[in-house]
Amino acid sequence: MFGSWIRSTRAKELAPFKYKSLPLGSIKPSGWLRQQIRRSGDGLGGHLYDFYRFVRRSSWLGGTAEYSDLAESATYWFNYIVPMAWALDDERLKAQAREFLDYVLEHQAEDGWLGPETTRQTRCLWARSYLCLGLMQYAEADSSQAERIVDAMHRYVVLVHTMLKNNFTGLIPDTEQGDTFDPYLFGVSRAHELPVSLMWLYENHARDNGPVIWETMELMFEGSRVGGQDWTKFFTRGVFPERGTPDIHNSGFTHGVNLAEGLRYPTLLYRLTREPGLIRKAYEAVDLTCRYQTSLSGTIVGDEHLGGLSPQRGSELCMTVELMFSYAYLYRFHGENSFADSAELAAFNALPAGVTSDWWAHQYVTQTNQPWACQLNGNPWDNVSDRGNIYGLEPNYPCCTVNHPQGYPKFIASAYATFGDCGLVHLLLSPSVVNTALNGKEVNIECITNYPFSERLRYIIDSETELDFFVRVPGWTLKGQATIVVNGNGASPMEPDCSGLYRILVRPGLTDISVHLPMGIRVVTRNESVAIYHGPLLYAADIEMESKSYPPLDFADRRPLPVGEAAPQCRDYEFVPKGEWRYAIDPRSLSVERVRPEEEDLPSDLFTPGGPPTRLWVDAYRIDWPERDGTADVPPTRPRLHHSKKIRMGLIPFGAAKLHIAQFPVAVV
Repeated sequence: MFGSWIRSTRAKELAPFKYKSLPLGSIKPSGWLRQQIRRSGDGLGGHLYDFYRFVRRSSWLGGTAEYSDLAESATYWFNYIVPMAWALDDERLKAQAREFLDYVLEHQAEDGWLGPETTRQTRCLWARSYLCLGLMQYAEADSSQAERIVDAMHRYVVLVHTMLKNNFTGLIPDTEQGDTFDPYLFGVSRAHELPVSLMWLYENHARDNGPVIWETMELMFEGSRVGGQDWTKFFTRGVFPERGTPDIHNSGFTHGVNLAEGLRYPTLLYRLTREPGLIRKAYEAVDLTCRYQTSLSGTIVGDEHLGGLSPQRGSELCMTVELMFSYAYLYRFHGENSFADSAELAAFNALPAGVTSDWWAHQYVTQTNQPWACQLNGNPWDNVSDRGNIYGLEPNYPCCTVNHPQGYPKFIASAYATFGDCGLVHLLLSPSVVNTALNGKEVNIECITNYPFSERLRYIIDSETELDFFVRVPGWTLKGQATIVVNGNGASPMEPDCSGLYRILVRPGLTDISVHLPMGIRVVTRNESVAIYHGPLLYAADIEMESKSYPPLDFADRRPLPVGEAAPQCRDYEFVPKGEWRYAIDPRSLSVERVRPEEEDLPSDLFTPGGPPTRLWVDAYRIDWPERDGTADVPPTRPRLHHSKKIRMGLIPFGAAKLHIAQFPVAVV
């Protein structure tokens, strides 16, 4: 069905997004979200350029330090430092991005190549996908640099077009030609990533190069098919794995990060071809992934290959931030409310769980049930070391070090979009400020909220024009109970459309809107065990812990990094439980406690046990829960309860509990 799309389609226009993104920098975080991005900017995210060998001494900047022959580390960094710098309006971070931009553009090869490689055998297209994403964002944020960026991208595309026409040079390695790049075909699995920025170039700055850009996009997709990585074939019942690896390996398809990115493949291909079956395929891709390979915290279970639904297996931090971007992209195109719900689920749970509260250390993989974050005495993972869940500088492969900071900056950049000529939509709910224009008239919006730690959002809109303002009502909201108050005129029920949106007609001048999204407790059953949610937040047992730290170890040989290779704030942290974690819970006994007033400002150390304003309580019974592979075994079913050791257990948001149990055995009382 999808094998002949390139030869049969010559559309002149890309299929449009339902909701069109705003230029980078138009949306700024506020409240708790700004605090977290600020902490990332003051932590690893904002300082890797100062000291980290795989960025500061990368081959992209004339050095030799790379963690793989993909030469991707500096472009991962560039892809996040641009949105982070403009989200925070931080001149220091903008200067970092500008220095990298200047070096790369000033060293563009005469033939148009961007980056350090000089021979056919070493030139790999993959890392340029992230470079071009960074360039695209930079051009949107800083119009003074747009022309030189677009010039460089056009020169590069002309070269890539020529390379791909020559038997997919740079994408599919040819050993007969002596090619040494990308032996594991990551670039082929992610061939659709370059078209993300090429579509932007085509729609906004095509100049007289449109046909070449278009055919280059076609060739990237054709290369994925020739290289055996057509995701439309994988997202098919009977092919897609319904359990975890290592029982199933299917080339690049079962690599978790590839899957997180691959979810965009059918939609990107549809934009190019308008093949109707690809819309169904996009939904099927998400359905299969959620049904068989998604963690309770909203990310994919994969360490590095897919782990099914196991709470033992790890979820790579790279996967979380890529999945957030994928779901935001899919919602903007399709308008399916569950896609936005999924983006928020990962953003509010999986991402903060994988970093320390000061953002100076991160995990490589996070487990749903994680009673230890230390060098384990076994190994429950597929292709990750026994140090994979330690919090540190590079506890495993460094890709997560240079990629994880994109999560919240790109989340806020996707939080709002335009709809039609005079519509503005709040897609991803969060404290935020928007400064934009509709039909040449200024529109300013401030969303004052502690969401997802609060049920209430307040919008102050100052507009020079009449507009339709849309608020997304999440799918988990108690049916029929969401309400809205406009300019103090009394509460009205919110009845969202099929995309989850509720429309408010906003007149010129000042408008004050208050939204209430009631958050009930939800109990989700998985494999005869349960998870507890309150609104979009997953709750977990807060396990009392002890910690130790030491100078960061090299990911490759586990020796301390030489002096000067890590900032003084960098430490590797191991956490072990002080208290007991082996409990089954009685979900019928759940209750909610608000620790502090709903509208009180949240602390900067929000994702710590004492940070969140809400705690749940549940009856819990001590049980016998075996260990396997150095960690907690899967939750036992119908365990024997030690009634004499019953407690009233406190549950806190998953992201705040660095040691945690979030998938509980059920206590049958």
